[in-house]
Amino acid sequence: MNVTDILSSELLERLRGRAAGYDRDNRFFTEDLEDLRSAGYLAMFAPQAAGGAGFTILQVVQAQRLLAMAAPATALAINMHHVWCGVAHLLALRGDHSLDFILNDAVKGEVYAFGVSEPGNPAVLFDSKTAAVPQGNGSYAFTGTKIFTSLSPAWTRLGIFGRDDSEPDEPRLVFGFAPRGTAGITSKDDWNTMGMRASQSCTTVLDHAVLSAGQLVRKTPVGPHSDAFVFGIFALFETLLSAVYTGVGDRAVELAVQAAQQRTTAAGGSGAHDPHTRWKVADAAIRMDGIHPQLEAIARDLEEGADHGSLWFPRLSALKYRTTETARAVVETAVRVAGGRSYSKGAELERLYRDVLAGIFHPSSEDAVHASVANVWLGPLPEQAG
Repeated sequence: MNVTDILSSELLERLRGRAAGYDRDNRFFTEDLEDLRSAGYLAMFAPQAAGGAGFTILQVVQAQRLLAMAAPATALAINMHHVWCGVAHLLALRGDHSLDFILNDAVKGEVYAFGVSEPGNPAVLFDSKTAAVPQGNGSYAFTGTKIFTSLSPAWTRLGIFGRDDSEPDEPRLVFGFAPRGTAGITSKDDWNTMGMRASQSCTTVLDHAVLSAGQLVRKTPVGPHSDAFVFGIFALFETLLSAVYTGVGDRAVELAVQAAQQRTTAAGGSGAHDPHTRWKVADAAIRMDGIHPQLEAIARDLEEGADHGSLWFPRLSALKYRTTETARAVVETAVRVAGGRSYSKGAELERLYRDVLAGIFHPSSEDAVHASVANVWLGPLPEQAG
């Protein structure tokens, strides 16, 4: 099975046709989700024997790039479902089948969401401001706030984590999945942003939300560590996120080409023959051309189990940073090529310009990326080494 067997050109055009309306109305992509579910898009990572597409990480990256070219907010939101499916796939490749239930659920149409990000928690996966309090019989009660919970109106399974301080000398982070309807979980209707509006990434409040022992999947140390589960979350998040913003950049190049061909110079000639316009379009294409090989190499290395050791985290962070920053610059170049018409509300480039800015806010941040890479080249700071 190929990516285009699921994402047909007809489906992509249908999704593109809805994107402006979702953005205008600040509405969730309900119809897109149903179309994608029917096409088998939710189960791309699931093995063919289980009813899925049996795709590799590279194939899902290619699919997310194509989807983002048509409907960026839809792609960004459904990315979070694919992160959890990708973690299950990655662990299974390494012989750990503890999350196979996620892949089976995806075949059934369940939608997994990402309840991880928290306000004021730069450590992200290595610490949590959410309290995870043991309740007996292996269950935990989670209390805290999660932000940017994409798929808020539609998720059926929410991945969450919190910090267990019941043993002060050895705090632990506890991960689990809550079914929709779990008592103590509330989604606020507070998503009214500049871009990526259809993702409806609302705030989620956990108020003594109890998960049973059977709904928990991992306990990890607080602070940096090499647990394969947490590495998988980070790796799939950064890689699939990069695929989405690569798609946004690729679409911007297409729109720049269209704009150049449609414009007329002061002398009455085609804008595509203007040397300054030609330079801008070429520069945008060159920038995007440099992103694809790194994105594809990282996806292959994850699938094939390449050993980059301590360089894995910096490389993944750098990939995300480079793709989001490049896509942002390329969209701006496309706006310059298109001229004032792209500044009009409802123009596709106007929407992409707002959507692409969301890349600034996803982990890893600009500061975190540079700190991580600086540690590789210059060694840790004295206080870190000590």
